[in-house]
Amino acid sequence: MIWNRTGGSDDGPLLVLLHGLGGTAELWRGVETELPGVWAGGWMAVDLPGHGRSSVASSYTFDAQAALVAEALPPGRDLVLMGHSMGGMVALALAGAHLGVRRVIGFSIKTWWPPAHVEGMREQSRKPARIFATRDEAVERYLLASGLRGLTDPAAPEHAAGVVEVDGGWRIAQDMGTFDFGVPDMPALLAEVSCPVTLALGSEDKLVRAANYEGLGAEVVTFDGLGHNPHVEDPAALVALL
Repeated sequence: MIWNRTGGSDDGPLLVLLHGLGGTAELWRGVETELPGVWAGGWMAVDLPGHGRSSVASSYTFDAQAALVAEALPPGRDLVLMGHSMGGMVALALAGAHLGVRRVIGFSIKTWWPPAHVEGMREQSRKPARIFATRDEAVERYLLASGLRGLTDPAAPEHAAGVVEVDGGWRIAQDMGTFDFGVPDMPALLAEVSCPVTLALGSEDKLVRAANYEGLGAEVVTFDGLGHNPHVEDPAALVALL
């Protein structure tokens, strides 16, 4: 099951919001606040497989995640996909397989993955999730895993989606298997996409640089002064791309 939250109009294009590794649909709250009066269609924010309130999956490759998200989409709607980091890769995989996708906006996508980085992620996927004695400790771990530490108030109620109570304490809701999503291949994913693609990044992003997007054949937009999470830092900048 893919958990989702919808808003806006039942007519017109549907904007599908796909978070990054470790996150939840709650990271799009700021963007959703900006959409009324700007976006004429509807929108859907999802918890990707193995994250937040969605079910775990047997595979977390980009294609596998895209297929599960596709099952949650209403039939017959034109789609615009907006994906952050890993969610941007899922968006490209979905666009390559779904005829209804009219545009993809992917941002903060790490395109360079040395074999050692890939193996490190796979090793992480094999480790059990750490159990914390208190909910506050688990929230802190969730903020670290999702890249939100220092960007949001740990006491904010939307962080509840990122943690879960278990026997013996609390843990992040994220399935550790999500760290094994395979070897990212941007050129291969883009080759399957027939709609326009915009790639964006923050000028202060420590994981992604403009040079990483060179030669991919997509429009590139830079957000001055923003880091790896521009949808949290400045939601209006993301909405302006629409």
